[in-house]
Amino acid sequence: MHAVGRHPREKRRALWFEAGWILIGAAGLDFCIGDPWGWIHPVQVMGWSIEQFKTIAFRMTKNPAGLRVAGMVLTIGLILGSGAIASGGIAIAKSIHPLLGNAIAIVLLASCFAGRSLRTAADNVLGSLSDLEKARSQLRLYVGRDTENLSEPEILRAVLETVTENAVDGVLAPLFYALIGTFTPVGSVGFAIAYKAASTLDSMIGYRDAPFTDFGWFSAKTDDVLTWLPCRLTVFTLGLVSGKPLKVWRLCRRDAPKDSSPNSGWSECVYAASLGVQVGGVNYYRGVEKQKPLLGEPLQPITIEIIHQATRKTRSCFLIWLAIVLLILMAQRFLDG
Repeated sequence: MHAVGRHPREKRRALWFEAGWILIGAAGLDFCIGDPWGWIHPVQVMGWSIEQFKTIAFRMTKNPAGLRVAGMVLTIGLILGSGAIASGGIAIAKSIHPLLGNAIAIVLLASCFAGRSLRTAADNVLGSLSDLEKARSQLRLYVGRDTENLSEPEILRAVLETVTENAVDGVLAPLFYALIGTFTPVGSVGFAIAYKAASTLDSMIGYRDAPFTDFGWFSAKTDDVLTWLPCRLTVFTLGLVSGKPLKVWRLCRRDAPKDSSPNSGWSECVYAASLGVQVGGVNYYRGVEKQKPLLGEPLQPITIEIIHQATRKTRSCFLIWLAIVLLILMAQRFLDG
C-alpha cells in the first residue's frame, strides 16, 4: 500500500522535473542557435494554413458579416488547433520514447522564442552601417517603412523600434504563455504554440485596411487581448530592472497611450524610458508620410550600444521570468518529496 500511495507523488515530481528541463532546454537552444536556416518553422505552417483559408473565404463571400464569421472561425480554429497538434504530437512521441517527446518539445518551444532572431536582425543592420546603402537594404528585410532615404540616426531608430516592439510578442509573451502552460495539462509547448498562432494571424491579416478590415478584425482583437498582460508585466519588470520604476511608469503612462496599438506603444515606451532615449517620429510607407507618436525623452541619442542594451534588457526580463517559474517548480518537487 505504501508503494501504491507514493506513485502519484513520484509521477508529479517527475513531471515538475521534466517541465523545468524543457523550459531550460528551449531557452538555451534559442539563445545558442535560434532558428536554423532552411528548417521548416511552425510559423511557416501556420502562414500556409492562413493563406489557404483566406483564399477560400474570399472566394466564397465578399459580404462583411460573412468575412467576419470566417475570420472568427480561422482565428479560433488555428489557435486551438495549433496548440492541440503540438501537445498531441509530443504525447505521441513520448509514447515511443520519453526522450524523443522531450526533444521535440524543446525544439518546438525554442521555435516560439525569437530572441536570437531579433539579435541577429539587429546585428545584420548595425554591422552594415559603414555602408548606408547596404544597411538600408538589410533593414528593409525587417521593417515595413521605406528605407531608401534613411540617414544613420533614422536607421538606428528603426532598429531600436523593431527590437523593442517585437520584444513582447516575439519573445516575452510566448515565454509568458509557456510558463503558464507548464502548470496545466496542456503543457508549456501547447500554450506557447497557441499564442504564436494568434501572433501570426495578427501579423498576416490583422489590418484595419481593406481587404482585411472585416476578415482580420477578430484576429487583431484576440492578439491584443492575449498580449495585454505579458506586455504590462514586461513594463513592470523592466521598470524594476532599470532601477527607476516610478519614472519609467510615469513616462509610459504619459506616452504609451498615444500609440494606436494597446500594446506596441507600451513595449517601445518602456525601453525608451529606461534607456533615456526617444522613439517615434516621421516614417514613410510606400511614399506616404506617417507621424508616429513620440515616446520617451531624448536624454541621449540612439546609438549601437543603446540597441545592444535593449536586447540585453529583453534577455534579463526573459531570465527573470524563467528563474521565478523554475524556483516554483523546484519548490513543488520539494513539497512533493
